[in-house]
Amino acid sequence: MVRNFILSVQHLLAMYAGAILVPIIVGKSLHFNAEDIAFLVTVDIFMCGVATFLQVWKGTGTGLPIVLGCTFTAVAPMILIGQTQGISNLYGSLFLSGILVVLIAPFFSFLVKFFPPVVTGSVVTIIGINLMPVAMNYLAGGEGAKDYGDGRNLILGLVTLIIILILQRFTTGFLKSIAILIGLVLGTIIAACCGIVDTGQVAQAHWFALPQPFRFTGFSFDLGATLVFFIVALVSLIESTGVYHALSEITGKKLERKDLRKGYTAEGLAIILGSIFNAFPYTAYSQNVGLVSLSGAKKNNVIYGMVILLIICGCLPKLGALANMIPLPVLGGAMIAMFGMVMAYGVTILGNSDFKNQNNLLVIAISVGLGAGISAVPQAFKSLGEHFSWLTQNGIVIGALTAIILNFFFNGIKYQQKQEDMK
Repeated sequence: MVRNFILSVQHLLAMYAGAILVPIIVGKSLHFNAEDIAFLVTVDIFMCGVATFLQVWKGTGTGLPIVLGCTFTAVAPMILIGQTQGISNLYGSLFLSGILVVLIAPFFSFLVKFFPPVVTGSVVTIIGINLMPVAMNYLAGGEGAKDYGDGRNLILGLVTLIIILILQRFTTGFLKSIAILIGLVLGTIIAACCGIVDTGQVAQAHWFALPQPFRFTGFSFDLGATLVFFIVALVSLIESTGVYHALSEITGKKLERKDLRKGYTAEGLAIILGSIFNAFPYTAYSQNVGLVSLSGAKKNNVIYGMVILLIICGCLPKLGALANMIPLPVLGGAMIAMFGMVMAYGVTILGNSDFKNQNNLLVIAISVGLGAGISAVPQAFKSLGEHFSWLTQNGIVIGALTAIILNFFFNGIKYQQKQEDMK
């Protein structure tokens, strides 16, 4: 019992940095006040618990010890859509994308052939490129801040990054898995010693509050925004499939096609529920896979314990306010590592492509070039009109569609499926 509790806490800590960073980044970028960001943090933690339960329970998910957390690949689209179209379109489009995921879940194992590494790697790389300007602005102190670019901000962010790098280099196992979290905590302590941490919001926050559906807004819908989130969801499903197979091997539980269908459906339901509670889309967290392997605890009881802890923490607004105390430069330092890893992961996926094939190089060059170019100069195709802005002013959409179309044009459908998936 005590051992299971300790292991549950370890799983919570391993995913906690990702769980709190996404709502803080999105909330600050959309200019939410401190109270609203604290709510975002707590509702996200709560929904991480709900989403993980949907995946772990055999009735709705794979039945494997999978932890679901908010995906970093959705951060840039959420910020872009929230800033340009408003949060009602943001959450309404998320809701529709979740429904689409549920609808395609029975067929997705067949649809994966349209998303080979040359496509998914290009999309993830584009998303990483879109995220880095956010990290750099935070490192400098936040866009529009009076002390933007101040040396103190830069030093604070870089010290946080150095702490994370040192932990990654010289620690192993569990400590290495929470390097980002430790870096955030130590960076905030250093910032507090410099007198730039506001603790007042923690005192004002309530001790207990239940998450509320539609806390900020109801739904409105936009085709382009829905397409953006649907593409992000498809990429997340492909990433999650790798986690499913890894845990299947670790636990010795054979994955059948119906298990994959239930796993994809659980992730679609998590996106739908997240939008209703004005939270975030969710995906399988790979960092928790290592803990399952290292601890040898392969049963779901440990993950159920973590679910309970997440739900309890998600009802404590003071925890959300505590997380929101992290200064922007500290966040920026950690974000360089985390968002850089998104981009690096995209390059890693591309590494599975055949670079001797000149056609693949063209697919990557054109899709990533267009995606990054439009993100940097979103008004380049302004003359085409606002009706097509969902395509012409969104680097992720145009990059993803370009990669899919060019891959089909040059390579056709080349798909190799693992033997166990066919059973």
